Amino acid sequence: MNTAFLIILALLIYFAAYRIYGKGISKNLVKIDDSKKTPAVVLNDNVDYVPTNKWVLFGHHFASIAGAAPIIGPAIALAWGWIPAILWIWFGNVFIGMVHDYLSLMASVRKKGKSIAWIAGELTNRGTGYLFSWFIFVTLILIVAAFGAVMGIIFIKEPAVPTAFILFIGAAVIMGLLTYKAKMNFTIATIIGLILIILSIWIGLLYPINASFHTWMIAVLIYIIIAAALPVWILMQPRDYLNSYILYFGLAVGGLSLIIVGLTGGGHLLMPGYTSWSAAVVAGKPSPFWPVIPLIIACGSLSGFHSLVSSGTSSKQLDKESSGALIGAGAMLTEGFLSTIVIGSIAAFGLTVLGEHAKTLLTSAANFGAHYTSTLKFAGGPVGMFTKSYGLAAKAGLGLPVHAMAVFAGLWVAAFAMTTLDTCNRLGRFTWAELWAPMKEGTFHDFITSKWIGSIPTAAIGIWLAWGGAWKIIWPAFGGANQTLASIALLTVALWAIKELNTTTGYKIAIVAPAFFLWITLTLALLWYLFTVIPVFLHKSVAQGWIISLAVVVMLALNGVLMYSFLKALKKSPQSAA
Repeated sequence: MNTAFLIILALLIYFAAYRIYGKGISKNLVKIDDSKKTPAVVLNDNVDYVPTNKWVLFGHHFASIAGAAPIIGPAIALAWGWIPAILWIWFGNVFIGMVHDYLSLMASVRKKGKSIAWIAGELTNRGTGYLFSWFIFVTLILIVAAFGAVMGIIFIKEPAVPTAFILFIGAAVIMGLLTYKAKMNFTIATIIGLILIILSIWIGLLYPINASFHTWMIAVLIYIIIAAALPVWILMQPRDYLNSYILYFGLAVGGLSLIIVGLTGGGHLLMPGYTSWSAAVVAGKPSPFWPVIPLIIACGSLSGFHSLVSSGTSSKQLDKESSGALIGAGAMLTEGFLSTIVIGSIAAFGLTVLGEHAKTLLTSAANFGAHYTSTLKFAGGPVGMFTKSYGLAAKAGLGLPVHAMAVFAGLWVAAFAMTTLDTCNRLGRFTWAELWAPMKEGTFHDFITSKWIGSIPTAAIGIWLAWGGAWKIIWPAFGGANQTLASIALLTVALWAIKELNTTTGYKIAIVAPAFFLWITLTLALLWYLFTVIPVFLHKSVAQGWIISLAVVVMLALNGVLMYSFLKALKKSPQSAA
């Protein structure tokens, strides 16, 4: 297979999934009604609840859910071969991720913008909702740890990226002020913002910033605390909206390059289609494709974090119900297309990036699976492998300069990763407040749940875990928590559909079956991770290793309790019993 066939096939799959399956769920299951005012309209507070143009919200939502995960996960998963990696991406996108994201968004919209944990508590019992909040809080900490470590590595490997990113943040703030305070025409403000992005990349190439990993960790910590407390219109909305243009340009260049180079006789997928069932993927250990794959490919296929964004920030900004399909279903499928471009770029050009180091991989497919992840360091890790492969693809397909496009790809990854970080920390602030909800309101309660104090715990603990830079071990822990959260969130929206939407048996099966499959897969994967990988982490960092171990044990325990609660709730459902 070549890159052109891969990209065209992906586009056909995603178009059909959105137009047929996604729209069917919107029309026949949710039964969208624009006469119903959304929480953004009813509860508009100009801080968290703000009615937002659907394309601006799409930019925020996509940038928040994507981060670096749709790039890093597929880049690592190529150790199993590009065929199993791409099949997991496409299967997860269509049958789990799209349904999970859209229903999480619309359930929250119908529940006044409440979180997925609050909805779970209402549908089962408040105790379950409270436990779910703790599960989410642990997951958010692991996300900050994983993405924080990745950000530090990106900034060190490509010093032009942090310069460009810092200037990009300034551009976003300027656009926010021009749009909301100066009341400038939105199109003109957008043009100014895009010009500032181009200048950011150009200045970044001229004036790179070199700093240590720990310096960047401190900078990330301060930034995400501030960003999580600011009103959404100052930074989050305009930055994510501008991010969407980086996305559109990046997807267009990547997709066109891979199609052109494939149609002109090049673009062959040179990496093995399949290596072995248990390639050395996690911590150098033989890692069985099932159940380990969802620990590696998270957001690129499906992600529980998406339910937190859908029910945490996006549901509070949706202008009308008919915009929900674009935000929930459309963004998930767009993310899958991004992961497809990652697979195509690396499978076709990754061996060129590795140069002499590729020779040792190509003696056999099994040898490739055994040594691929350890060889990634010669390309600058999975992110470096993607950015350099992307640059080569852009050169081969469209004749664009390799280094400039690699820096652009690095900014792309960094911008989305940082967006995920500060959105995650904002969600951590919301969750922190929910954890303190049982306490009676008063001076201490108001202080501990205030937006500035509430923005600290998730950020501080997460960056502390990332301090050692052991992203290879933290990443699967994040993936496990993230995907287990997806199964619980999917069960929650299934309960919502069964109890309140009076859905058909076919839709029940379409929602519940993937949720149970995912729950079983992730439970087994977390057990494997606990007994196979955690000992490696304990050897490298005792304190952080024990924290990760405790987090995994807590997740497994809460996972069992939550499943029991949902099974009881399903059994009690009148529609289900009928």
